[in-house]
Amino acid sequence: MDFAVMDDSELVRSYLSGKEAALAYLIKKHQQKIFSYIIVRVQNEDIANDVFQDTFVKIIKTLRQGKYNEEGKFINWTMRIAHNLIMDHFRQKKRMPTISPKDEFDIFDVLKAEELNVEELTIKKQIENDLVRLIEELPEDQRHVLKLRHYSKLSFKEISEETGVSINTALGRMRYALINLRKLAEKHQVVLKV
Repeated sequence: MDFAVMDDSELVRSYLSGKEAALAYLIKKHQQKIFSYIIVRVQNEDIANDVFQDTFVKIIKTLRQGKYNEEGKFINWTMRIAHNLIMDHFRQKKRMPTISPKDEFDIFDVLKAEELNVEELTIKKQIENDLVRLIEELPEDQRHVLKLRHYSKLSFKEISEETGVSINTALGRMRYALINLRKLAEKHQVVLKV
């Protein structure tokens, strides 16, 4: 059976009719998108792996119980499950997620939270929010490469494979993303330092 020609709802039906490989294919098909979504929010690979596993355990249980709503898209349903599990994680830890991208580029340099006082923490949170807003203004190709690099922690080789462009193109897009972020920060008079 060629799972590659099936859409998600056909794969779900195939799994429910006893073909375990259909679910394995479905997971493999969407794992990068789901894992990237999770890691951007939790900012910790071990936690992201746990949430990712929990997501698919819940999906399997829900499918087996016959509670999957065929009307909705499988990937959207899966992302809602992942989102709810992320929120559960932060509720258990009694804190909410923050995005604190880190890399060698100084625009992403943010001091560690434990080193900051209350005023600096407030400023840091505002910087993070401003940065997320600025990233959304980037052209799609630059924004995609930047998110894969900083949030998903992919290498440029992995980004190249993920996006179907050469490593040099991925590097170029990243470079222009950073240049454009600096320009956007100046244009909107956003300070990106604590």
